[in-house]
Amino acid sequence: MTSEEDAPLLQPLSDHDDESASLTSTDPDIAFGGPEARKRLENRLLRKLDRRMSILVLIYILNYIDRNNAAAARLRGFEKDLNLEGSQFASILSVLYVGYLIMQIPSNMFLAYIGKPSMYLPLCMVIWGAISVSTGACPRSVFVGAVATRFFLGFVEAAFFPGALFLISRWYKRTELSQRIALLSCGSLISNAFGSLIASAILDAMEGAWGYAAWRWLFFVEGGLTILVAVIAIFILPDFPHTSSGWLTISEQALAIRRIQEDTGFYDKDTSVSQQISGLAIAVSDGKVWWLALTLTSLVCSLSYNAYFPTLMATMGYSTKITLLLCAPPWAFATLVALFLSRHSDRRGERFKHITASFLLGILGFVMAMSTMNVAVRYVSLFLQAQSYAGFICFLAWASGSISQPPAKRAVGLALINTVSSLGNVFGSYVFPLSWGPTYSKSFAVCIVASVLGLCMCWVFRQHLVLLNEREIERELRAGAAKGYRYTL
Repeated sequence: MTSEEDAPLLQPLSDHDDESASLTSTDPDIAFGGPEARKRLENRLLRKLDRRMSILVLIYILNYIDRNNAAAARLRGFEKDLNLEGSQFASILSVLYVGYLIMQIPSNMFLAYIGKPSMYLPLCMVIWGAISVSTGACPRSVFVGAVATRFFLGFVEAAFFPGALFLISRWYKRTELSQRIALLSCGSLISNAFGSLIASAILDAMEGAWGYAAWRWLFFVEGGLTILVAVIAIFILPDFPHTSSGWLTISEQALAIRRIQEDTGFYDKDTSVSQQISGLAIAVSDGKVWWLALTLTSLVCSLSYNAYFPTLMATMGYSTKITLLLCAPPWAFATLVALFLSRHSDRRGERFKHITASFLLGILGFVMAMSTMNVAVRYVSLFLQAQSYAGFICFLAWASGSISQPPAKRAVGLALINTVSSLGNVFGSYVFPLSWGPTYSKSFAVCIVASVLGLCMCWVFRQHLVLLNEREIERELRAGAAKGYRYTL
């Protein structure tokens, strides 16, 4: 039996084009009891949704911890025990992203097909947690074993981030995306801050326990924690608006669908194989998707210092424990900047200037680090470098909002953008060789070039969107049509 608050709406909206068109000819609030009643219903829906989506932040923290714990392990014998030489450590880092390249697009297509992220994403999480644990069990002096576990870790972890972006984009309007993506992406920043603290505690407390080196315990503990959280996530994560059940009223579910339909002019429930293949074809043929992918590749390469942050911090001459503790404040600062920048970007309805401001500060940080080995200046430079992630997060929201419907296209488009951009991580894994230390001036120079290139490509993309918006305005004037879709600049 439905409650009184469900009574105004009898059925969820259809996804057919003729019914989409009817939205513009009637008051969209009538079905929900009028504007005030709809506003109250929408606020309740968003509160429910935000509470459930919040576990994505915790998952992303663990995702990044499992991905980057090799950097902390490097400080406590990882390279020595595995007898790594030359660029072998960089190869262990980069091979993870090869797995990313292979799996992201098929994973998002499969997620769109089954429509059950509450089961699919936690299952992938259990698997990558188990693989992380197995990394700690790699035999001594076996380089191939470490490479294999890192490859399969990336292969399975590839499901999470594009899948999470796709899930968020199915529930939130474009004016809400940046803040939510920022909250999600802050998981990576928080993991960089507190991951180093956790690593410091484990490395100090577990050396020699049960005959295992401390760096092995780092993988055991963090991988096991991932598995535990995955089991909990099954009962919290939402599915898509049309496949969720049990935690939404009929009116809330219908409003969730209506909101996206009004924002994009389209809501498609078709999850058939043919629809996913069609989405793949549309995404691959869209030049915007490829331009965004290449732009993000350049920006990701400029952020390659992330994987070597403990190494860069160690150039200041402190002990391993102090070095890991000092890694936390820059990422805590970056988290605050990201939350502010994303909120301001959503309020202003603008992306490019916000992205540019963040990366320009990052470039200033690179220049400062190149110019001196002074401890204070170098530490401040790491704060400026870390906050570049705020611009990266804003770019993700811009990319997600610039890929039009149907959902099958958005699923593939987001995965394609992330897949291609993983090449930036592959290249970036070789940007900080020990032979370029301790100044790493050449490394920072590479980051500056990548940042500038990425910003130039962002400007070109913005000009293209301006042109598309102008064409749409002209079409509406000629046809006498109401104001339609506009790209966010």
